[in-house]
Amino acid sequence: MLGRTGRRWRTQPVKPYSGALRLNFDRRVMLRFHGSAITSDCGLLAYRELDDVLALTTSGGERLAEARTGRNRRHLLVRLLRQSVFGRLAGYEDVNDADRLCRDPAMRWVVGGQAPMGRAAWTSHMGRFETEWLTRPANLAALAALPGQWIDAVHQRRPPRTIVLDMDSNESPTYGEQEGSAYNGHFGCTCYHPLFVFNQLGDLERSALRPGCSRHEGYPPSSVIAFSQSVEAR
Repeated sequence: MLGRTGRRWRTQPVKPYSGALRLNFDRRVMLRFHGSAITSDCGLLAYRELDDVLALTTSGGERLAEARTGRNRRHLLVRLLRQSVFGRLAGYEDVNDADRLCRDPAMRWVVGGQAPMGRAAWTSHMGRFETEWLTRPANLAALAALPGQWIDAVHQRRPPRTIVLDMDSNESPTYGEQEGSAYNGHFGCTCYHPLFVFNQLGDLERSALRPGCSRHEGYPPSSVIAFSQSVEAR
C-alpha cells in the first residue's frame, strides 16, 4: 500500500473475531407487555363492592333455576348474571362485547370465582345464558321479582317514609321478524311495548315485557291492574 509520499506501508491482516457477539444492554431498562392488564371500566369495582355488601347479584343468582349438567356448568349462574348486569352498567347493550370483556381485568374481578386468574364467559356462553337459560318460565318469574327484592334489601337499611309509584311504558325496537313485535305508529317503529313501575327515587320496582301493538289497539285494563297490584302487594 502506497502513501502520499510514495513510501510503502505494510499492514497486518485483520484476524476474524471468533468469540460470541454480545450486546451490553442497560439491564435497568425492562420491556414488558401489559396490554391485557389495561381496563377502562375500573369504576365497576366500586359498584362491585356495594353489590358485595348488599348481596344483590348473589341473592339473584340463588333464585335462578339451574338446568345445566356436566361441562356446561363451568360458569356458575350467579357469575353469569353478574357479568350480564355489570356489562349493561358499563354501557355494553348486548353480549357482542363479551369476547373482549372476558379478558378485561375489571370485569374478571367483578365476575369473581376463577375469572380473576383466568377469564370470564365468552360471547357464545353469555348468549346461551340470556336467550336459553334465563328465558325458562321459572327464571323469568324470578327475574321479574328481582328488582323489588333488591330495593327491599336497601330499604331495610334505610326505610323510606313514603313510597310513590309511577307507571309508564316505552318502546323496545326490534329488527327483522321477531315474534310478538308489531309496528307502533306513536313510536314510529316496530317494537315491543314493555311496562315499567318506578318509585320516587327513580328505582325500577318491576317491569313486564309485553308484545307490540298498534297505536289504537291498546292492552286490556285488567292486565295493567294485575301488574300494578303485584307491586303494591310486595
